[in-house]
Amino acid sequence: MLKPLEMAHELLAEVINPKDVVVDATMGNGYDTLFLAMLQAEVYAFDIQKTALEMTEKRLNQAGILSDFLEEGRKELASHSTVHLIHSGHETVGQYVKKPVTAAIFNLGYLPKADKKLITRPETTLTALSALAKQLKVGGRIAVMVYYGHEGGEAEKTAVVNWVTSLPQECWEVMSYAPLNQIHTPPFLIVLEKRKEA
Repeated sequence: MLKPLEMAHELLAEVINPKDVVVDATMGNGYDTLFLAMLQAEVYAFDIQKTALEMTEKRLNQAGILSDFLEEGRKELASHSTVHLIHSGHETVGQYVKKPVTAAIFNLGYLPKADKKLITRPETTLTALSALAKQLKVGGRIAVMVYYGHEGGEAEKTAVVNWVTSLPQECWEVMSYAPLNQIHTPPFLIVLEKRKEA
């Protein structure tokens, strides 16, 4: 049986073609960035922690994939690169990504093995989701992995679930995939697909 993150990757891979523009809204350790890059997409990956960019760049280099590293506030992208590592919060996605987007992925929560006080927050996550929802092509998908077993996680989970639930049914299909018999707070997946423009 697929785990939620494996399901997210499978559902995104179904809609991504080479050279499509995609977003990793929460770079973290770079696994999603690498997954998207291996699909030959043009990837815009965001993180506020420089450590995340360094780990992701190392992971991409080991796979032989070129990337460019943008500090916050700089917006010029290298023309040779298909992966743009952006040292900025995902709420700035609209400042960097100017083309229509085919897919995006979020891993909410904190960077594993790092400062657990540095977490994604409802206000920035909803800003990023709103921006990407507008830029998403019809037929495109956004996958949101919701990790909420930490301080502040429950508030973000509630905000995201309320936001996706309010999307108009005629324009969006929204599904969730979650374990039902696990103890504690297992992560779950929300996937949005744009059916038509609002």
